[in-house]
Amino acid sequence: MLYTALLFGLISSFHCIGMCGPIAMMIPVNRNNAAKRIFQIFLYHLGRLTAYGMLGLFFGILGKGLFLAGLQQQLSVLVGILMILFVIIPEKKMAQYNFSKPIYKVISKVKSHLGAQFKRKTFDALFTMGLLNGFLPCGMVYAALFGAIAMQSEWLGATYMLLFGIGTIPMMSAVVLIANFITVPVRNKIQKMIPIMVFIIGSLFIVRGMGLDIPYLSPKTTSLIVQANPDCH
Repeated sequence: MLYTALLFGLISSFHCIGMCGPIAMMIPVNRNNAAKRIFQIFLYHLGRLTAYGMLGLFFGILGKGLFLAGLQQQLSVLVGILMILFVIIPEKKMAQYNFSKPIYKVISKVKSHLGAQFKRKTFDALFTMGLLNGFLPCGMVYAALFGAIAMQSEWLGATYMLLFGIGTIPMMSAVVLIANFITVPVRNKIQKMIPIMVFIIGSLFIVRGMGLDIPYLSPKTTSLIVQANPDCH
């Protein structure tokens, strides 16, 4: 299921253009030195990947706890359902529930600190920009975190989020290098593909949790337990 993270990151990066694109366009990169500019963009992405990896690690730990409790199949089905609901429920309806409200003060401080970094042009500032950007609320990141929980391992959870982040790099890099590089009509068409992609990934998680004895796609519950405890006899 790790491959779904990369695909999800790639397709959701078009959503990132609208949400994080303005931030990326403001990054103080060197426009006269190509090598330095590429390295600066790399530091920005490294910061984002670090944030995603940390989030994946945390949610992977939660998933591991549920896995050890014997809820791995149910968890996979639940994650798939949540992903599908995420795209079925109208965006205006979702907007009524601010999931970030409990940590609003923390997010406010993150935004404030992020704004301060734009005044600096050092390498560590670029890394920090990416790091803080990665922790900002984002619907696509929330959906990816559902997948990280279902990985049932802290390291696989971190890997899932890292692959998701890597998938967003090409488009986000293009935003930094070339502003307005894609027309609005084309962007809108691609935006319509995002819910379809999330729906497909959610369906895969549901099938995986049903234990249909399909190799790699939907193994039996017993086979999962054997793999998780290879030393047990």
